[in-house]
Amino acid sequence: MSTAIWVVIAVIVIAVIVAAVFLARSRARTQRLRRRFGPEYDRAVQQEGGRAAAERELRSREERHEELKLRDLDPRRREQYHEQWVRVQERFVDAPEAAVEQADGLVTVVMGERGYPTHGFEDKVAHLSVEHGRTMDHYRRAHAISGKAASKQASTEDLRQAMVHYRALFEELLSAPGTERTGRHAGEPAAAPGAGEAPAATAGRRDDHTPRS
Repeated sequence: MSTAIWVVIAVIVIAVIVAAVFLARSRARTQRLRRRFGPEYDRAVQQEGGRAAAERELRSREERHEELKLRDLDPRRREQYHEQWVRVQERFVDAPEAAVEQADGLVTVVMGERGYPTHGFEDKVAHLSVEHGRTMDHYRRAHAISGKAASKQASTEDLRQAMVHYRALFEELLSAPGTERTGRHAGEPAAAPGAGEAPAATAGRRDDHTPRS
């Protein structure tokens, strides 16, 4: 073969290798983002109109997240917040709308103490989703119901579900580093109970005043 043919073959081989490396890296990045963000990955793809744009957005969230100075709660503070959550659930029996409003406020307070931004719902979701992506659907649903409650359009069952959704994120924000809750890894929210089931008051607890259907 002539030198020119060998050059062409070499260029083709190099192009194939470069394409293979690029594809492998792209797949690895996609898999990593899917694992980290969970359902938020698919939501981003839908909102951004494609995988490439969604992954740019999610990587941007990671970069902004790196700038946060997050901190864990000490055991005493976790216990205090657990006790406050129990009191909020007790209030649900007589004042469900007020209890949901207080649950939202308590979750926001814990966010702030952990070092997360506490202003602007979408901004809060963007920062939280980096470490709590699998719980953001709970938080979005709770926020939506809170909006309905503010305009007196939420049923008692809606409000009960809001408490369940808020609790999922609340438990994650309070969980001790490296701990696991029964039947799932730390970082995965409890499944919302069906009608007639009472959500636990706190991780590992039950309470007679828990919202019921």
